[in-house]
Amino acid sequence: MLIYNQATHQVSKAPLRMPEDHEIVWINMIQPSSEEIHHVLQNMFNCHPLLIEDCIKQNQRPKLDQYRDNVLITFYTLVHPLKLIELDIVIGANYIITICQTPLPLLHELYEKLQQIEGRIDHTGRILYFILDRCVDQFVDSISVIENKLESYEEAVYKDPYVRISQQVFKQKRALHHIRQVLADQKTLISTISHRQFPYTKEESNAYYMDIYDHISRAIDSIDIYRESLNSLVEMQMSMKSDRMNEIMKTLTIFSAIFLPLMFMSSLYGMNFEYMPELKFKLSYPIILIIMAIIAGSLYIYFKRKKWL
Repeated sequence: MLIYNQATHQVSKAPLRMPEDHEIVWINMIQPSSEEIHHVLQNMFNCHPLLIEDCIKQNQRPKLDQYRDNVLITFYTLVHPLKLIELDIVIGANYIITICQTPLPLLHELYEKLQQIEGRIDHTGRILYFILDRCVDQFVDSISVIENKLESYEEAVYKDPYVRISQQVFKQKRALHHIRQVLADQKTLISTISHRQFPYTKEESNAYYMDIYDHISRAIDSIDIYRESLNSLVEMQMSMKSDRMNEIMKTLTIFSAIFLPLMFMSSLYGMNFEYMPELKFKLSYPIILIIMAIIAGSLYIYFKRKKWL
């Protein structure tokens, strides 16, 4: 665990133990077992049974539960590719415990960084701000990757309207919808911390939490834009398919229109009547061919002038 000594203003590491009165500690638990969580929360810090149950079971919506001696915050961050990671944070007067079932580089980096700077963890509210700020920044960085995917989808559709990207697009839309719901809940949570008298933050910290609130708002706006772009992409693909089909149908119709009179003439002289004067004429065949060529050529020129070809 990480310890800040309020008397000496020194930051150091130490084995897991109960903090003393003049110490602020951060206990970062990565992939802990149920027994480890129960030991730390129940045996060491005497947390409420419901708090312990939420930390063990997880799969909670972003929330803030306040108990007599501490607060439980369930928060999420986002890693590539659009995978939500739950982080449970237990905050007391002189301790903060983070519980995560997936290794998070951002927590490790923050853990190492706070050892190098004195006075950055002089109260638990400040540690909480650093954690939440990094989680939200991770959201923003991961969401920006969608823009590159969107550009690749657009290029693929422009090259081939029949490219099969619908399944990927719908997966992206579902993922973005879920992420937006989580961000909306976290936005409310941050608003609660900044506007209500939160027991473990100082008044001057509210401006920092409002900055997190602003970052979440921008992330939500970006998601809304990407969702609209994905919808537009599907509509554009359908429109291009329809245009391509119309072009094909127009070409086939024009060829049918050209060959229709030729088919009429060939079927007319293909009738088996005995008295057809043209049948006895020696030049009937070349004359009919010339007439057919003239009709076909005239129709082609007519369609070309009408810009139907």
